[in-house]
Amino acid sequence: MRGGLGGPRLLLRRLREVMAEPVSAQARLDRIVIHIAANMVAEVCSVYVQRSDGKLELYATEGLNREAVHLTTMTTGEGLVGLIAEKAEPLALADAQAHPAFSYRPETGEEVYQSFLGVPILRGGNTLGVLVVQNRARRTYSEEEVEALQTTAMLLAEMIASGELQSLAAPGQSLSLQKPMSLTGSPLSDGVGLGHVVLHEPRIVVKQLVAESFDAENARLDAAILAMREQIEVLIARGDRYGAGEHRDVLETVRMFANDRGWMRRLREALDSGLTAEAAVERVQNDARAKLQRQTDPYLRERLHDLDDLANRLLQQLTGVTPPHGGALPDNAILVARNMGPASLLDYERANLRGLVLEDGGPTSHVAIIARALGIPAVGEVPNITDLVETGDAIIVDGGSGEVQLRPSPDVETAYGEKARLRARRREQYHKLRDVPAVTKDGVEIGLHMNAGLLIDCQHADEVGAQSIGLFRTELQFMVAPSFPRQSQQYALYRKVLDSVGDLPVTFRTLDIGSDKVLPYMAKVEEENPALGWRAIRIGLDRPGLLRMQIRAMLRAAEGRTLRIMFPMVAKTSEFVAARDICVREMEFLRRHDYKTPRNLQLGVMVEVPSLLWQLDEICELADFLSVGSNDLTQYLFAADRDNKRVSGRFDDLSAPNLRALKSIVDVAARYDKPVTLCGEMGGKPLEALALAAIGFRGFSMTPSSIGPVKAAIRAVDLGALTALLMPMIERLDHSFSIRRELQAFAEAHCVPL
Repeated sequence: MRGGLGGPRLLLRRLREVMAEPVSAQARLDRIVIHIAANMVAEVCSVYVQRSDGKLELYATEGLNREAVHLTTMTTGEGLVGLIAEKAEPLALADAQAHPAFSYRPETGEEVYQSFLGVPILRGGNTLGVLVVQNRARRTYSEEEVEALQTTAMLLAEMIASGELQSLAAPGQSLSLQKPMSLTGSPLSDGVGLGHVVLHEPRIVVKQLVAESFDAENARLDAAILAMREQIEVLIARGDRYGAGEHRDVLETVRMFANDRGWMRRLREALDSGLTAEAAVERVQNDARAKLQRQTDPYLRERLHDLDDLANRLLQQLTGVTPPHGGALPDNAILVARNMGPASLLDYERANLRGLVLEDGGPTSHVAIIARALGIPAVGEVPNITDLVETGDAIIVDGGSGEVQLRPSPDVETAYGEKARLRARRREQYHKLRDVPAVTKDGVEIGLHMNAGLLIDCQHADEVGAQSIGLFRTELQFMVAPSFPRQSQQYALYRKVLDSVGDLPVTFRTLDIGSDKVLPYMAKVEEENPALGWRAIRIGLDRPGLLRMQIRAMLRAAEGRTLRIMFPMVAKTSEFVAARDICVREMEFLRRHDYKTPRNLQLGVMVEVPSLLWQLDEICELADFLSVGSNDLTQYLFAADRDNKRVSGRFDDLSAPNLRALKSIVDVAARYDKPVTLCGEMGGKPLEALALAAIGFRGFSMTPSSIGPVKAAIRAVDLGALTALLMPMIERLDHSFSIRRELQAFAEAHCVPL
């Protein structure tokens, strides 16, 4: 029906006028159903709204018994209304009472009505309610009438989403869109944040639903589709932020959908019903989301992201609205996003940011690393979070447990508020330990150092009393930059880092990219197993110009000072020798050109590849220090991907095999009088740190927030007694017992805080 229905257009205009009238929510809803019934030439029009308990409650009716309003309810799947809510699809029947799902409610007086047409009230693919019209006579509702009712339901979705109808809910009840929810994801960054939702990519609100001219809207849609397709082609051609590899595959999938004939046909059909171009996109996307969210096939559900990407791009083209990324935030903001790059997170002002929740993004994602560096509580891998929230919703993020409380009840909010206050008190207690050395009860001193990757991290060194920056991840500068940082930019960063910490030593790790760390402007190499592939020092030695540039920037930045450089992912001694030779040649180059060089240059090895365990004597003869990367070393030892939930929990850091391997490193280093620091997450956990100290480690580098708890545990333990307990357990052949449980019992018996 080209040009749209004159009736629906006039109806929507009238409904918008009603929604603007200064009357109560119930009066407004009552007037709306009267207008819909008159426009649809129906004896009955009813609105059912879904409550937080899942029941559908009759909120307004024209034609049925008014006394049934707020009394009649049904569960999802019950009756014709419940069936529509469950399937999220329209249902048109000439003889409703003959349908097997028909459920008779005598209080409504609907037994005299034969024909039935109902459509779901959808928002973001979620069912908010059901809109129904009924007629006494048997009649077949036309496609135009179904379309008209669906368009009207879009307007009702706005009303429900606004929260206006919440005032009509019975005591103790709330609407589905406002119901409390407890969600679980993956812990990304420790801490508790209480605040209100700010969407990283806010929904584009479609205000004009009905078209004035079909031809004009058709032309607008054609132009927007063409511009969107060109945008995708440009992104694929130049590799933009998606780059090659998996991200390119994502764009290729989006391109496939952008040219899909079925999708185009549905857009045209929605446009034919009299909608504006943007309303047609929203209608089609709403229907697609409703269907795909109810699929159990993971592949089909994953297509939601592709369709969302496509719809958002098209809406941006149609409306000219580009969602704001970054900038000022309201007080106590919790950012919610499907996904986010590290640079996007850094664009936001830190002062009011209390937490981060992502639909995608695991513990080793780039944005997770940035969140930990900034001390922002964060949770990732929370399914469909962006479709469950509205801007301004109350939300709590527990980055330690991976829990997200959406629209929490007062008692839940009180409990988490107390947890946050307890953490604050503990931080204050740890702050008092800042200038106190980490010395055990029997006089053994342990060095506590700090991991960093951004200039902003370095301010924490003094706050927590770190003895040095034990690991500075240089790749973060590369990850947040739009293009490869020039030598002058690298030099400027390293110089500022050294200046910011004064006399504290800084250990720079050379560029550790590859595997999951893909630079947005570098083509990703397709590999069957990227974690064991072309990464870290392997890239540096195969592309020596890249490594030389970074080394030269470090050497220049450290003029007159001590410079510590370590190389990641070294698998054999010859790789360290090759990297060391590059450093020597760069030092000679700088001296020849009259540059000031470091007063003292120390070169170390990151022990994270198991093959080095059998080359420790050779490495210790050549390196100035060792640094153990326990995260990778442990996963390689057990062949268990730490980001794979199916296998990551199968092996314990405190198992005898792992502790034996770590002890062998300490023992060999001690024979050569070479210092060893452990830089992985293991050293930042109090119980694990105590076990490591017991097998001989005397230095740990960790996140700033971990230094206080680890120091408190170290100062409370008698290391000699702990060593006497632990060493026999490591050597035991019977491993039916748990070393962790034994150590925990020891800590409790000796009042060691964990």
